[in-house]
Amino acid sequence: MHCGLCLPTCPTFAVLGLEADSPRGRIRLMKNVWDGRVDPSAEAFDLHMSRCLDCRACETACPSGVQFGKLVEGARSQLTTLRRAPVGQRVMRRLAFAELLTHPARLTAFAWLGFAARRLGAGWLLRAVGRAVPPAARLGGLLELVPASPPSSAVLAKVFEAQGQRRGRIALFTGCVMRSVYSDTNAATARVLARNGVEVLVPEEQTCCGALHAHAGLRADARELARRNITSLERLEVDAFIVNAAGCGANLKEYGWLLKDDPAWAERAERFAARVKDAAEYLARLGLSAQPGRYRAKVAYDDPCHLLHGQGIKSEPRSLLAAIPELELVELVEADWCCGSAGTYNVTQPELAEKLAHRKAERIRQSGADTVVTANPGCQMQIGAGLRAAGMRMPVLHLMDVLDTAYAAAD
Repeated sequence: MHCGLCLPTCPTFAVLGLEADSPRGRIRLMKNVWDGRVDPSAEAFDLHMSRCLDCRACETACPSGVQFGKLVEGARSQLTTLRRAPVGQRVMRRLAFAELLTHPARLTAFAWLGFAARRLGAGWLLRAVGRAVPPAARLGGLLELVPASPPSSAVLAKVFEAQGQRRGRIALFTGCVMRSVYSDTNAATARVLARNGVEVLVPEEQTCCGALHAHAGLRADARELARRNITSLERLEVDAFIVNAAGCGANLKEYGWLLKDDPAWAERAERFAARVKDAAEYLARLGLSAQPGRYRAKVAYDDPCHLLHGQGIKSEPRSLLAAIPELELVELVEADWCCGSAGTYNVTQPELAEKLAHRKAERIRQSGADTVVTANPGCQMQIGAGLRAAGMRMPVLHLMDVLDTAYAAAD
């Protein structure tokens, strides 16, 4: 941790310029707590751990392979135990983590409520009221994250048969936000895989992966969700569990770490995690057996942090885009920088998240692209909001939706 090679890659250090808000500084704070020189319940310790995006760019930069994401999530789990959060924060956590994310129907209804409120101009009203009641302004800001189009409503079949010679058999992990807000993207993922000779199962018995719980320090809840998913899915006779949300994929791949201290689950969790693959990772390595049709667009691809830094997947999405005729892939400066979504970061740290979204929007403007492609729902929402705030009207699409549209054009 002494070399400081991680500092130039840390978005919060770039914005704030404080050593305590760099990976090196945060590790030093953790060590001071471990050595008894800093009270683990101290407000300053909580502040600097909370400001971390957990984007894990520092892990990519670190020559020693320090797994910073595991460290900061461990620190946050201790903070949730030692510090009693204010009543309002406890209520919001209960609503989000216990009442919404693990209940798809409720989350879908909440997504529709947010969409309707945005369309009716509630954001403007809340910001106006916020001059006297600050929490209202914050809610108005959150409405800007709601996608301009309504939540998709695709109902997925239980099985998507492989087209042509069967080359694989997978189970699609539908997630919570993906299932409730972007179910069309789940359907597109299944169609793209089936088009390339992969039989796709869509298991009903699955739940939230627990990524947001782990990032927020709710480790016990994350472990319980991991056990539920392993129990539901481990016996399926499939080659892989496919995920199209980068944050979910990174967390599912770390179930072994999450349950390493549980003798009854550690080995099962490791076996399960070894079968998890991102959709782009799986498809690129399998190879396309069907040629996509034309897709005329100038595309900037933005790397989701937990796909690039969390899973080490960089070339695969770009190779899939490059296989689409007439799609021009342009270089995006700082494509490997966090957009400010970072799980619930744009909710808990809205000012810093807004600055990062503005920075991302400027880089997209400079690229000359007319379309942005990424591979994570939170990134789609955050980048979309950042572009709208910058007066830029362009689609922010999931990689699998682009491929699905290109295949439809080939028919």
